[in-house]
Amino acid sequence: MSSAPTRTGPQQPPEKGRTFFGQPRSLANIFGVEMWERFSFYGMQGILLIYLYYTAAQGGLGIDQPTAAGVVGAYGGAVYLSTILGAWLADRVFGSERVLFWSAVVIMAGHLALALIPGVGGVIAGLLFVALGSGGLKANATRIVGSLYDEHDSRRDAGFSIFYLGINLGAFFGPLLTGLLQTTLGFHWGFGLAAVGMAIGLIQYSFGRKRLPDEAREVPNPLPASRRPLLIVIALVAVAVVVVLVLAHVITAQNLALIVIGLVIIAAIAYFVVILSSKLLSGVERSRIFAFIPLFITNAAFWTLYQQQFTVVTIYSDERLDRNLFGWEFPVSWVQSINPIFIIILSGVFAAIWTKWGDKQPSTPLKFAAGTVVMGLAFLLFLFWAGGGKNSTPLLAMVGILLVFTIAELLISPVGLSASTKLAPHAFEAQMVALYFLSVALGTAMAGQLAKLYSPATEGIYFGIIGAVAIAIGVVLGLMSPWVLKLMRGVR
Repeated sequence: MSSAPTRTGPQQPPEKGRTFFGQPRSLANIFGVEMWERFSFYGMQGILLIYLYYTAAQGGLGIDQPTAAGVVGAYGGAVYLSTILGAWLADRVFGSERVLFWSAVVIMAGHLALALIPGVGGVIAGLLFVALGSGGLKANATRIVGSLYDEHDSRRDAGFSIFYLGINLGAFFGPLLTGLLQTTLGFHWGFGLAAVGMAIGLIQYSFGRKRLPDEAREVPNPLPASRRPLLIVIALVAVAVVVVLVLAHVITAQNLALIVIGLVIIAAIAYFVVILSSKLLSGVERSRIFAFIPLFITNAAFWTLYQQQFTVVTIYSDERLDRNLFGWEFPVSWVQSINPIFIIILSGVFAAIWTKWGDKQPSTPLKFAAGTVVMGLAFLLFLFWAGGGKNSTPLLAMVGILLVFTIAELLISPVGLSASTKLAPHAFEAQMVALYFLSVALGTAMAGQLAKLYSPATEGIYFGIIGAVAIAIGVVLGLMSPWVLKLMRGVR
């Protein structure tokens, strides 16, 4: 049986001297751009749902709550769905580093649209640009971090945990500051601050681009120039079809989440088929792709629960949570900064644990299984306060539940990013990261669709069933982990 190509990480001499918390120095540059991108992303998302369903008197658009939640879920799913495009452009045309840079520019344009264009038009333009740009940045930032390490480097999971710290520093400060501006000056000031944050990240990234390894600029599987005109025509036709479907009311705000779910499922199946059937894969690489399938399914289940922070948990925080802080009711978006606080505190702890354990740490499938089980338990904790009235849930209860969210997240999310680069075939490195993000897209869109079923009257049933299903999925993967690990062929 043929062996996998050996990837040794950066195609240049290893950096010596200064390091970034014991990691390659170039990690600091990606850490910075991702931190500011997350500041803008979560800052905007922290006020997006309430902007959609608040009344005009409150500065919002007055959309009904279930539809607004579905739109937010569909938008979040579209963000991760667009990683396909960003990854494909990196692998076939431009390389990851260039796609990352221009994606940041597109994201900034999206936040400016939300800030400057009033009404539904600003929402459509802004979310479209942010979704497209975020997809390109996400897939390629992760791939570039993976390029800093050999696939057997024991620092790898720790490095991704530190990278994850940067994400959550931005996620902590973004909702705090945009929420404060939203409550004092209005929604559009909050969206404007998100644009400023992305501009800072873009400038910071520009200064360190040259230090990145050559592999970050590599185009692993270049597209023949003769095929580019055809693909441009296909892209234009696809855009035209979407416009026609929107004008014909086939695609509506009410069914948008379901449409995104369907598109993600089709794209994921197609992606697995294309990669697995490629003649560029060795036997070892093909086996590793098969191993990724149960991880993909479990990850989608995890994110279906986790991403309800931006749908159900936001509505819950607006209507059921006691947000009184020393006589002052703090903004709804501030609840979304609780999870990043715990990430900031605990990510270093998890990184240290994985580093100390080295080769003795739990395998990737077991980490996935544990994260999904813990996420299910977090939803079951809501049952203690089910059926209460307005502002009846204590703030400390929400803090405790989001602590459990965090533990689950640290067990699976940075590990999932790392696994997508460890299991990636050489010819599909960035696209493998996109495949990972498709599972996140599926979960995020599901979070929006399920939010339509949530109501305070039946929240006990809602939280109980969803939590139990997640626990069951995690247990099944745990039982399957020896088989999955065997398919991973030497990668843990």
